[in-house]
Amino acid sequence: QVQLVESGGGLVQAGGSLRLSCEASGRTFSSYVMGWFRQATGKEREFVAAISRRGLSTYADSVKGRFTISRDNAKNTVYLQMNSLKPEDTALYYCAADQRIIRASSLEYNYWGQGTQVTVSS
Repeated sequence: QVQLVESGGGLVQAGGSLRLSCEASGRTFSSYVMGWFRQATGKEREFVAAISRRGLSTYADSVKGRFTISRDNAKNTVYLQMNSLKPEDTALYYCAADQRIIRASSLEYNYWGQGTQVTVSS
């Protein structure tokens, strides 16, 4: 079992940047596909970005060109660099992990963090 702890959220003005981090416990981090999801108040949880075991990334259309996902296997950490933030990016951001072969944009991940709040003011 793996535990995930997100950090880096906060309040930022529109157009600003934040970098989220998600640190995973355990020794097999490199074997996990990692994803970032978000959930705004009153809305369903949605896919943001994912990175494969080999470092291949995929993004939701709404964040392409603005967000970048990366991983550091030596630090058991996945990052989400968020630039040109918009008020509609305001949400609770979750990190997710899975060792299985799953659709990276799905909600099927086995492991989830508690989330970190991102608030973008206009």
